[in-house]
Amino acid sequence: MTARSLMNRLTYFTIEDESMLAEAFAEIDEDVFAITYKVSGTEDVFVTTAETREAMDRHDVPYNVLAEEDATRIAVYHSNLSREELGDYEEPIKALALAYRAVAVACVGINGETDLGFDLSDGTDLYTYFTAPAGHTFIWRVFRSRDEAVDFLTKLTLGDRGAVTWAKGIPLASSDELVGYH
Repeated sequence: MTARSLMNRLTYFTIEDESMLAEAFAEIDEDVFAITYKVSGTEDVFVTTAETREAMDRHDVPYNVLAEEDATRIAVYHSNLSREELGDYEEPIKALALAYRAVAVACVGINGETDLGFDLSDGTDLYTYFTAPAGHTFIWRVFRSRDEAVDFLTKLTLGDRGAVTWAKGIPLASSDELVGYH
C-alpha cells in the first residue's frame, strides 16, 4: 500500500476505555487535527482519519482496528463557503459521514440561518454539523444512498445540474456497500 493510499483510509476501531482518547488527544501536537467519532448505533465502535490514527500510534494509544474504509468512496458536496473554510478538513468530514454509516454528505446551510431551504419537521436524524476553525458551524445532510442524495438535492437546489450530477456520481450506491466492522 502506498503512502498516499494510507492517507485515504478511515479506520473503524474499538478501545478498551474511551476516556483514554481524551487523555491522549490532550497530548497530541497542536498542528494535528485529531478527531474520532462514535459510530451511530454502536456502544464501542469509533471511526477516525489516517492523521488521527498516526497520532494515536505515536502516543501509544491502545486500540483495536476493526476495518478500514477507502475515504475516496465517501462523497462530500460543499457550499462555496464550506469549501473555502473546510477545504483542508475533507477527511474529518468523511469520517463524520461514516459515523452515520453514510455514503455521502452535503453542506445544506450554516447554523443560525433562519431559512435553510428544507423541512426539519420529520426530525433531525439525517443532519449533523461540523464547525470550521474560522467559526462557522456548517449543517450537513447525510445520505445512506445515492438515490436519496439525488432526490434530496434535486428538490433542495431546484434541479441544479451541478448538484444533481454530483449526487449521481457518488461512488457507492448505498451504505450496504460500506466495509463491515463486526
